Amino acid sequence: MGERLKDKVVLVTGGGRGFGAAIVEAVAREGADVAVHYNSSAKGAEQVAKAVRELGRRAITTQGNIASWDDCKRVVEETYKAFGRIDVLINNVGDVASDQMSWRDITEESIDHILAVDVKGTMLMTHECGMRMVEAKSGVIVNIGSHVVLNGSPRAPQYAAAKYGILGLTKSYAAALGPYVRVNTLGPGFIETERTVNREDWKSGRREAYIQRTALKNVPKPEEIVGSVLYLATDDSANVTGTFLVCNGGYSMAGA
Repeated sequence: MGERLKDKVVLVTGGGRGFGAAIVEAVAREGADVAVHYNSSAKGAEQVAKAVRELGRRAITTQGNIASWDDCKRVVEETYKAFGRIDVLINNVGDVASDQMSWRDITEESIDHILAVDVKGTMLMTHECGMRMVEAKSGVIVNIGSHVVLNGSPRAPQYAAAKYGILGLTKSYAAALGPYVRVNTLGPGFIETERTVNREDWKSGRREAYIQRTALKNVPKPEEIVGSVLYLATDDSANVTGTFLVCNGGYSMAGA
């Protein structure tokens, strides 16, 4: 157990499974009380919240479709009602169009969905929490993006476009909410979640090709990436805002 987030309140979107669940546990281990947001994974969210309580921290679950402004307002309001404040927002929710194997298979429905969840949802949650954080003169927002913005995605261009949009939101809100609120984006590569390992391309050679190209020759599990989230969420990054932190094992080595 650490103390970098001792007695802070953290709202994690998409905290009921996968990388989000690992983030929830990590912030709880650093001393935070947690609001575990979910859309459809109610059972998973409650299991994650139970684990937080077993660590001696408080936890609630809160449901909502973040592509809906009314739902975002309700999620934030429920968190404030339970805890009185939000110190850290971690925008983890996102969709990658994992069932789409080629740009030729793109649909208007998929474009609308990815942009609504990844861009609109991230913006709405940032906006709602950011306003309250500015009033409180304190807060941190961490957006979970993707390294896909460095090289694009010939498989799913709508996904790359959405994650690039998050960079624009990050820089814009970092400027708008400063000096009281810091806003940054983490750009991980592939993470070995259940969703990833069940992808058709992952099971037919993409995993091996990805590992071959990374300097660290590894596909990390969620718990291997959460340290980078904690860095951005805590005072360890006290002078960092409006930035994009790549975390992909050396798959992409961007210039300065």
